[in-house]
Amino acid sequence: MTTVTALLAAISGIGRDARSGGYARPVFSTAERDLRDWFVGEAAQRGLEVEVDRNGILWAWWGTPGAGAVVTGSHLDSVPGGGAFDGPLGIAAALAAVDVLRARGVVPVRPLAVAVFPEEEGSRFGVACLGSRLLTGALSPDAARALTDRDGNTLADVFAASGVDPRWIGADRETLARVGVFVELHVEQGRGLIDRGRPFAVAESILGHGRFKVSVRGEGNHAGTTLMSDRRDPVVAAAAMVGAIAELAASVDDARATVGRFEPVPGGTNVIASSVDFWIDARHPDDAVTRRLIADIDRLCGDLAAVRGCEAALAEESWSPTVGFDPALARRLSSALADAPHLRTGAGHDAGILASAVPTGMLFVRNPSGISHSPDEYVTDADADASATALADVLQELVS
Repeated sequence: MTTVTALLAAISGIGRDARSGGYARPVFSTAERDLRDWFVGEAAQRGLEVEVDRNGILWAWWGTPGAGAVVTGSHLDSVPGGGAFDGPLGIAAALAAVDVLRARGVVPVRPLAVAVFPEEEGSRFGVACLGSRLLTGALSPDAARALTDRDGNTLADVFAASGVDPRWIGADRETLARVGVFVELHVEQGRGLIDRGRPFAVAESILGHGRFKVSVRGEGNHAGTTLMSDRRDPVVAAAAMVGAIAELAASVDDARATVGRFEPVPGGTNVIASSVDFWIDARHPDDAVTRRLIADIDRLCGDLAAVRGCEAALAEESWSPTVGFDPALARRLSSALADAPHLRTGAGHDAGILASAVPTGMLFVRNPSGISHSPDEYVTDADADASATALADVLQELVS
């Protein structure tokens, strides 16, 4: 049997980002395609039949694909400068869990599949969980095809270059009908488990969250010849907005608002920018509170832009409502993992998107650092290897 740590070690050099010390693995980049090839090879070694669906999702089947399948899996793409475990841990644990089940002599009564979802992080095209959104029909094909990355490449062109025909992306009822239940194993992206001294948890819910783009327009000009009093500088206006957004979110109990991407145009050192785009990630357990927060941010940005002689417009790029996982499935996961606490999470996952269509659950693995989306994200070797056994226990309960 191959351990989870050995599987992760085999891909530890793929997509390394020298600047951040973490990983850069955007969907269908060279790094992510190398990871997909690695997965296909590992699946083949286990005798799993691999297929790619119309949305670029990889499915590795143990048994004949069909209705009522037990599916596990995660993603291989990363945020810029991401850690080693967010996504790949769930894939490595799934592959190792197949080894554990075979060693136990388990013969699945129901088909079992390991799935790899593309563009979970949304780091290339700006829409998180894009593959699962397309699969379930939560994102329209036309909207997806028109998405562009920072280099101006459309999703349609990038998918086509990677062997996925963009004409056929979108809701796939036939593939979705095969999924009887979906369980995603993931590194915990907080301190819930380390504070409880437990290695694993069962997910209870995912906080609702959205991604919003703010476009600030001003007047481009020369940095040396334009007096400070004559400027309509969108960078100054946007900078004031970023600080005010953080203060506003801090005033709302349990709200989170983050600006992690900020792009002035044209971006020259001796140029007053003509415009600035920045993106907000907003979250709260109550969707109505998140919506009110965004409405307040919209008004705030408009007021701060006007003070600087600029204009601001806020647009929604994606929205994921609060998700409660299937209670019956959660009970089955708990019965397979004695003493595992139940946790809610503020991080989005493909499991949260699939929950609208099929019974879905999640397992979290302890993260001693409590940090994620960073090179400091961490899972001990012992917990990583034990996660395969824990997942195998859950899958055995579901496929028998």
